[in-house]
Amino acid sequence: MTISDAIDRYLHVAGISEATRKAYGADLRDFVEWFGANRPIEEIDVRVLSDYTADLGRARRDGGRLAPSTISRRLAAVRSLVRHALGPARVPDVPLAPRHVQRLPDAPKVSEIDALLAATDPSAGPLALRNRALLELVYSAGLRSAEAVGLDLIDVDFEQEHVHVRDGKGGKDRIIPLGEEAAHWIASYLRTARPQLARGAENAVFLSARGRRLDTSSIRRLLPHPHRLRHSFATHLLEGGADLRTIQELLGHASLSTTQIYSHVDAKRLRRVYDRSHPRS
Repeated sequence: MTISDAIDRYLHVAGISEATRKAYGADLRDFVEWFGANRPIEEIDVRVLSDYTADLGRARRDGGRLAPSTISRRLAAVRSLVRHALGPARVPDVPLAPRHVQRLPDAPKVSEIDALLAATDPSAGPLALRNRALLELVYSAGLRSAEAVGLDLIDVDFEQEHVHVRDGKGGKDRIIPLGEEAAHWIASYLRTARPQLARGAENAVFLSARGRRLDTSSIRRLLPHPHRLRHSFATHLLEGGADLRTIQELLGHASLSTTQIYSHVDAKRLRRVYDRSHPRS
C-alpha cells in the first residue's frame, strides 16, 4: 500500500474528530512531501523516522527553527498512521522527538483581566452584552473556546450554580462552578440580548448576529489569544490556594502531568505558605 493510499484511508476512518483530521492531515502531507507519495508505507521504520526527525530539526519556519512541540506532533501523526495501517507492532518504539522545556503559560494578571472585561461595554448593544458574558464565563470557568461556543441553554444551571461542559477535549464531561460575576452577565445576556439575536430553534447559549451558534473564530476576533484567559483561570486559582488536583478536574485534563505546567505557580504559593507558617522558615 502506498503512503498516499494509507493516508486517505486513515483520515476517513470513523472515530477521528474533525479537528484531529485537519491537524494530522496537514502533518501527514508534510511527511509525504519528504517521504514520497508512491513509496509503500511498509518502508517506514526507525531509520526513516530518524532521518525525518533530523530534517525537521534543520527546518525553519517564520525565520526560526521548528518548535520541538511541532516536531513531536508531526512524528505522532506518522506513528498513528503506521499503527492504523500496519498494526501496533510495526510502530517504531524509539523516542525520537527533541526534548522541550515546558514554560509556564503567559497569564495576564488580575488587574489586566479586569481592564479587559471593563473595556467591553455591555450597553453598546446585544452583541456587546454577549461578548461581556462570553469573556466573563471563559475566565470564570476556564473554558476552551470550543467548549464555550458549544454550550447549550440546558448546560447553564443558575439554581445549582454550575456549568455542564459536555464535550471537552478527550470527550470528558465535567461540572464547573458558575462564578457570581459570570452568572450575572450571562443572566443579563439571556434576558435582554439573546432574544434579539435568536432566529428559530437554536439551543446554543451564545449566538451570532445571524442567530446561529457562535464559532471559535468569533472569539479569536474578539480576543486574539483566548487561551490566555484559561491560563489565567488556572494561575489565579493556584495563587489563591487551590491545589493542582482541583485545577486538573476544573480544566478537564486527563492527566495531572498536563496540569503540572502550572507547578511553578504552585511552588511559589507553597513557599509563601511555608514562610508564613513554619517557625523555622
